[in-house]
Amino acid sequence: MRIEIHADVLCPWSYIAKRRLEAASALAGAPIEIVWRSFELSPEGGPIPGDSAADMIRQWRGDAAEARIAQITALGAAEGTKLDLENARPVNSFDAHRLVHLGAAAGKADAVMERLLRAYHSEAENIAVTGVLNRLGREAGLDPRAVADLLAGEEFVDAVRADKRLAIERGISGVPVMVLPGAAPTSAVKPVAELVGLLREAAASEPGT
Repeated sequence: MRIEIHADVLCPWSYIAKRRLEAASALAGAPIEIVWRSFELSPEGGPIPGDSAADMIRQWRGDAAEARIAQITALGAAEGTKLDLENARPVNSFDAHRLVHLGAAAGKADAVMERLLRAYHSEAENIAVTGVLNRLGREAGLDPRAVADLLAGEEFVDAVRADKRLAIERGISGVPVMVLPGAAPTSAVKPVAELVGLLREAAASEPGT
């Protein structure tokens, strides 16, 4: 079953949603193919990191920040992910999204997205740096020459922008959001049990089932 997910590498909730969907797919007996749709949370950002994700939460949420940071960290740990908000520093993710599109063209979008998410959230990597993206693309199984050519050129620039337009058309203003077959966009950060039900329902409604 094909599922679209609007997400950004910078978003810890996107990492959590990915893990929950993987678990739900296994429990539902409904194999899924995720089409990753680019959504830039910080399109104005550059390649030089500034404040950490945790510090940005502190700026936004004031006295409620520490509880929020703890909540996100704990939810990530519960799904087997390390969300290091103190060291993850938001940067421009446009080229990272292009790399995911390259992965999709090679049938390896999920592997590329997984490597990027882990690099940014767990390893404090700067995913706006060309050299880092070159390495991560190779580690995700992409052809090194294809990755180098992508980052030196303009390939998939239009695809990332098209995903942005699609999000606007769908009324999406935040991520992660999933679009199941025949259904309206909905948050991808749901309990696994709820996701199991949604996947089973979508699978049962597919033609030929």
